[in-house]
Amino acid sequence: MKTLNKAALAILAATVMTTSAFASTEGATERVQSAKGSVEALSVTLENMGADVDASVDMNGAYTADQKVSIYNAKHDELQAQFDALRAQSAE
Repeated sequence: MKTLNKAALAILAATVMTTSAFASTEGATERVQSAKGSVEALSVTLENMGADVDASVDMNGAYTADQKVSIYNAKHDELQAQFDALRAQSAE
């Protein structure tokens, strides 16, 4: 389980660093895809840890790239909280 946690953290860290490194040079479409990819990567990590994951994102009302990125970031924060709780639970 510790190996799985280390692998999950490595994937998550790589995703965050990649997203941060290219954020300033990305266009609107790339920012949305990057945010979406972050959510997908974290949801796969959670599934691999045995968690039930709802990675669905409701884009109703999101018309601009910034709105879409904001929705994906909110979902990422939700999944991150689930990841943190699961990791804390497995550490006990």
